[in-house]
Amino acid sequence: MDSKKRDHIIEELFKIDGVREIAEVTGRFDILVTMYSKSLEQMHKIVSEKIGRIDGVQSSESFIEMKSRTKVMPYVSSKDSD
Repeated sequence: MDSKKRDHIIEELFKIDGVREIAEVTGRFDILVTMYSKSLEQMHKIVSEKIGRIDGVQSSESFIEMKSRTKVMPYVSSKDSD
């Protein structure tokens, strides 16, 4: 991603049906986009025809969630986080 176009890219991503969440991250990726589609064909179309055409997007890599598990986290008060 062209970091100078970060805000534009995020705005354009949120315009795409199926995009649920965008996280700015550290490491080899700049952002992670959580999206939903009805089929692999629809996902391919969204990635290639919409995400890939956003000005500033230089490349993308897709990961398909096969199974999700969630750990219950204990409550932490805001006082404890200082």
